[in-house]
Amino acid sequence: MSTIILGIESSCDDTSAAVIADGVLKSNVIASQKVHENYGGVVPELASRAHQQNIVPVVSEAIRQAGISKQDIDAIAFTRGPGLPGSLHVGTSFSKGLALGLNVPLVDVNHLHGHVLSHFIKDDESTEVPEFPFLCLLISGGNSQIVKVNSYSDMEILGQTIDDAAGEAFDKCAKSMGLPYPGGPIIDRMAQEGDATRFKFSKPHIAGYNYSFSGLKTSFLYTLRDEMKLNPNFIEENKNHLAASLQKTIVDILMDKFSKAVKDTGIKTIAIAGGVSANSGVRNAVQEYADRRHLKAFIPKRIYTTDNAAMIAVAGYYKFLDKKFCDITEPPFARVII
Repeated sequence: MSTIILGIESSCDDTSAAVIADGVLKSNVIASQKVHENYGGVVPELASRAHQQNIVPVVSEAIRQAGISKQDIDAIAFTRGPGLPGSLHVGTSFSKGLALGLNVPLVDVNHLHGHVLSHFIKDDESTEVPEFPFLCLLISGGNSQIVKVNSYSDMEILGQTIDDAAGEAFDKCAKSMGLPYPGGPIIDRMAQEGDATRFKFSKPHIAGYNYSFSGLKTSFLYTLRDEMKLNPNFIEENKNHLAASLQKTIVDILMDKFSKAVKDTGIKTIAIAGGVSANSGVRNAVQEYADRRHLKAFIPKRIYTTDNAAMIAVAGYYKFLDKKFCDITEPPFARVII
């Protein structure tokens, strides 16, 4: 008999539910919130309300698409954190109530662990997954980390951002150009038509494997300010070149530290995860680096780069096998813990 895990994700502005059977994905339903585009970023209160509206139909649809009944579920895996407190409370409360109603175990999942373990989502039994240990470049709107993954439950942070994350740099620079939120995907599209060598932006000099993107952001803003004093149409006339140069700089910063970690550890398997791993510049750079160094690279499908319950379900599946359950009294946590 299959082990069936229902995963629920509500850490930010996407409500998602997924069903995993013996590690194989059976459904993955995501309800995105468009309302935040009008505000240039996620509004926590609006996100919480939208989760309340979406969570029941999203979970019901995931169960229906998986072709199972609620009684077939062996455990509920849910995102306990990090994330927006209100959004997490909606998913946590719903998961606890459903687990009590079905009399099944509750499995809490660290959202960042979910991103790292997204490479273990199987579309079928033939899906190739990484071998341990591997190095994962975890990059999103709020996190930029180099993680040494020793097992499903043993992860070591080798380096992380000391200020802005890569995703924040994309979005904040895009906002300064007058682009809508989220700006990262728009920058990626514009960069395809631009000259990445046209502009030079500051790169940090940080010891070890840690990242910093605040200096890049400041350099970008100063460039816009100075150039627009001379030409008010500067952004419109150079938007593709600005996007391409910005993307190249961010990718160079990411790869500089990631390649150093690969060299120092001697690990031969690498991976990327998180929302920014959908960026074409990042994906190409990692694959090209792996090809040059004869490494095995795991590049996730774009649907698994954003917040989704499939990664929560698969992370919960391995915790379930180890009988690492969550007490019903455990609260969600908003801050980063890995």
